[in-house]
Amino acid sequence: MVPESLLDYESLLDRAKKKLPHTLESHDRFQVPDPDVMIEGKTTVIRNFGDIVDTLRREPEHLLGFLLRELGTAGTMEGRRVVFKGKVATSQVADRIKNYVDEYVLCSECNRPDTKIAKDGRVLILVCETCGAHRPVHVKKQMKVEEAKEIEAGQTYDFMIEDVGKKGDGIARKGNFIIYIPGTAKGSQVKARIEKVSGTVAFGVRVS
Repeated sequence: MVPESLLDYESLLDRAKKKLPHTLESHDRFQVPDPDVMIEGKTTVIRNFGDIVDTLRREPEHLLGFLLRELGTAGTMEGRRVVFKGKVATSQVADRIKNYVDEYVLCSECNRPDTKIAKDGRVLILVCETCGAHRPVHVKKQMKVEEAKEIEAGQTYDFMIEDVGKKGDGIARKGNFIIYIPGTAKGSQVKARIEKVSGTVAFGVRVS
């Protein structure tokens, strides 16, 4: 026969568990899905992008913008998938998503994912709904300065054509930039003058 005091204890324990905040329970289960990456021709697809943003509780456009900037490529959302131009390794995608989680999701005080992004003027603030901590989100603006030095409009550079786009333009890479150069073939080494730079995408004209 179970002592009455033990029954009372178990009853109180069950009642206490039911009153635990949802954030505590959700933290125990928090696990970002591994990116399901597949190469389709000359593009790279994250097939479970929708599941990832659902877990992170972030706007899909925000995560996509971060990935495009960090990977130095172009891409679009197609339903709950994301399609990148070119071939991107699974390890690269997983590493960038981890960086996003560290910067835009996890609380730096309690390390829990129960956070939201708020704006204070032009500054993004990560607010923890569990412990109340808040911190500014450190956008890597210095990286853009470094990238700008790698490719400049009006300058001439040597490029290796790594691929060919849908419109027949040769595609080269330099640092975080993707450069489109018409009239070039895959595998060729060319010299091209940069005509236009837009973000991390540049357009060049072959000079030799």
